[in-house]
Amino acid sequence: MTFIQKLEKAIKKNNSLLCVGLDSSDFSLNKRVIDQTYDLVCAYKPDTAFYEADGITGLKSLQKTIQHIPKNIPIILDAKRGSVGHTAEMYAKSVFDFWKADSVTLHIFTGKDGVIPFLSYKDKYSFLYIRSSNPSASDFQDINVNGKPFFQVMAEKVSKWNEENFGIIAPATYPEDLGILRKIFKDRYFLVPGIGAQGGDLEKTLKAGLRKDKSGLIINSSRGIIFAENPRTAALQLRNGINKYR
Repeated sequence: MTFIQKLEKAIKKNNSLLCVGLDSSDFSLNKRVIDQTYDLVCAYKPDTAFYEADGITGLKSLQKTIQHIPKNIPIILDAKRGSVGHTAEMYAKSVFDFWKADSVTLHIFTGKDGVIPFLSYKDKYSFLYIRSSNPSASDFQDINVNGKPFFQVMAEKVSKWNEENFGIIAPATYPEDLGILRKIFKDRYFLVPGIGAQGGDLEKTLKAGLRKDKSGLIINSSRGIIFAENPRTAALQLRNGINKYR
């Protein structure tokens, strides 16, 4: 089963565009969150930074976390890889062959030859980092290039790629920019950070980013759910809030 097939089944079954970011190397916490939310989400997104920071112990926790996620829920490994071709091949092997993730996040500054090793796994999916959600994103991503911000120029270049198995990272914190990306990528799935602790506006995000079929967004929340007193309640509220504007 491809990532898209698994994702769309989860979206339909759980009536959800919510992705929970598992930004903790504490397996007990992750297990609690997964057990409380697996019927409310369309994906889980472990961020490798939080596991790598704890060395071997953290990586063992990542392995246990991945193994605990139900097989019908896709896993987006938030690894933010990005390098030249031969190194990218090893990164892709790690993400897809060892960790068995369904999808990955990638930086694309190296160009297409740094992405192709990931896209060669046809049943997998890659989310390309084009516009980020952080406050200083504009330092480089908004640089004027012949009258357009640099992120838009990158997006237009990528939109000419023929491969089907990639989507875009687009921020809830900059809904106007998300809207620009949706005009360029009318049918792609967007992974959307910035809702929750980063303060992104849910209504504006959905208005700017939804496809005509009222889908196409994977809206991530990490800290706002996993560290909530009751993760299920937090996930249910956000899932329902998303659906309110679909």
